[in-house]
Amino acid sequence: MPQPTPLGEFLRARRAVVRPVEGDGTMRRVHGLRREEVAERAAISLDYYVRLEQGRNDSPSTQVVDALARALQLDEDGARYLRELAGHGRTAVADTDPQQVPPGVGLLVQGLREVPAFVHGKYLDVLAANPLAEALFPSQRIGVNLLRAAFTDPAVRAMYPEWDIVVAEVVANARLVVGADGGSGCLRALVGELRAADEDFRAIWDRQDVKETTGGARRLHHPTLGDLELMYEKLYLSGTDAQFLVVHHAVPGSESEAKLATLRESVCSSPRHHGATPDIPSLSPLRSPPARPGPPSHCPKGSRAYE
Repeated sequence: MPQPTPLGEFLRARRAVVRPVEGDGTMRRVHGLRREEVAERAAISLDYYVRLEQGRNDSPSTQVVDALARALQLDEDGARYLRELAGHGRTAVADTDPQQVPPGVGLLVQGLREVPAFVHGKYLDVLAANPLAEALFPSQRIGVNLLRAAFTDPAVRAMYPEWDIVVAEVVANARLVVGADGGSGCLRALVGELRAADEDFRAIWDRQDVKETTGGARRLHHPTLGDLELMYEKLYLSGTDAQFLVVHHAVPGSESEAKLATLRESVCSSPRHHGATPDIPSLSPLRSPPARPGPPSHCPKGSRAYE
């Protein structure tokens, strides 16, 4: 019996969410497309499509991949991910351990005193953060894995009134960033941990959504500042293996900007941060923060893909 492949699992998951053409005269007991409908839309044989889903063929041509992308109504991000799964995308880059923020970027993050700013790595580990980011977000501290925190830290969930939308975007973006190679054994271990521990994560992960996130708006509820509306910008750091600088900011003259200013004054007056020299640490992927003990992430050698 062939083993499921990332390509086959993606095709099956996306087929299940495509809306069929209305008024086709058929009765539907389940949502999504049937295999024969995908094959017909992509102009390939049903047997060939079944072999793709079942993992008996994992290297379709670029023409077939493009046809499947159209049949499954994938957007640009989804089509790019499908091409990678089929071996027509980027070449997998070996993980570097430990991860390290470029020294200049670490200094830049600490020098951004007006706005919360942090850097996360390929697998959503916080690699650098300025004091304002740490004060605003409980998860934006060096060593925290944002994916784990989103599903296991009640303080993080409580901060987002639209938590379900936020985590769906985070998971979809994580899939796209790590690419078709599935990342390291550390990521596989983390995904296994969260799948076993959280039903919400399991449902979102199994949808196989992929979507690039470069910025947007967030509604927050801070335990001391109250409600805020912030924008964020997510900038790729060239020369790194998928590290990103994330900066939050408020509309000038808004109530949220005033609240950020209040928080900034509090942080600046804190003895902990007054005159502190920024650290530019080197740390292993997916390591839990020392201040929040929990089961460690295991990084089995030889693991390539996540489930």
